[in-house]
Amino acid sequence: MGHPGAPANPYRIGEAAALLGVSADTMRRWVDAGRVVAERDEHGHRIIPGARLAAFARELARPETAAAEGRPSSARNRFPGIVTAVMLGDVAAQVEIQAGPFRVVSLISRESAEELELVPGAPATAVIKSTNVMIERR
Repeated sequence: MGHPGAPANPYRIGEAAALLGVSADTMRRWVDAGRVVAERDEHGHRIIPGARLAAFARELARPETAAAEGRPSSARNRFPGIVTAVMLGDVAAQVEIQAGPFRVVSLISRESAEELELVPGAPATAVIKSTNVMIERR
């Protein structure tokens, strides 16, 4: 795929699905429905150029805006998921959320964890606002 005119960073359906945290079948359905446009490589395999997949990922990541829910927020990093563990201390609680393929761990007050009724199995969204974000390239 390094030939002239080849899309930069092309992803096969299975690779794209793994990056988005969905099944390959779901990714195929999205391609078949035209939600994201795939091309064919020299072997006839469907591929999605990296820039196109990134644009689609941004579209998927747009949650119903907090403003529409009556909760305006400057936080843009929202990861909906399910609570997988809660460890309550005297003052603080450690809460784990599985958001797609990502495990998010947060330390919050015990009072907040109890008020939000955070228990394993509860739906929750990790809302992250940070000025320090490290990025690793695979």
